[in-house]
Amino acid sequence: MLRAGGRRLLAPGLRRLGFGAAGEAGPAAAAGARAYHERVVDHYNNPRNVGSFDKEDPNVGTGLVGAPACGDVMKLQIRVDEESGKIVDACFKTFGCGSAIASSSVATEWVKGKPMDEVLTIKNTEIAKHLSLPPVKLHCSMLAEDAIKAAVKDYEAKKAKMGQKGEDSPSEKAAEA
Repeated sequence: MLRAGGRRLLAPGLRRLGFGAAGEAGPAAAAGARAYHERVVDHYNNPRNVGSFDKEDPNVGTGLVGAPACGDVMKLQIRVDEESGKIVDACFKTFGCGSAIASSSVATEWVKGKPMDEVLTIKNTEIAKHLSLPPVKLHCSMLAEDAIKAAVKDYEAKKAKMGQKGEDSPSEKAAEA
């Protein structure tokens, strides 16, 4: 962000959405809109891990969730290393508000490098606290938590389906060796 005379300068469209600097009396502030925390603005302006993986890849889990009340839709994907069971990469695509995009971006950063059982402990309250989301935007962090859980569930369902087709799981292959 640029600074001019101690004030942050943002794109005019962001200012209308309430992305003005704290204490700035712009159009959004006059209407009673709350300015977003700088972490939300950062993840909105510079989202991390945007993209998608091949959903047919057996090492990829896909979570697709939505909030009918506000129209936010979030797709979060994880790529898991079969041997270690850790998430080696994550990406997202989100259609929604700045808080939904920021929540998705944070979620992908937090799941990378962690075992799947550990990412299931990530709570929406942690994401909301990290981004300082206002109460009216808590549903965005809930979507991120739900997307993580859905991606893990999808990955595990793929692995279970592969096991039913007669393919050996990594632990069975190690036992045979």
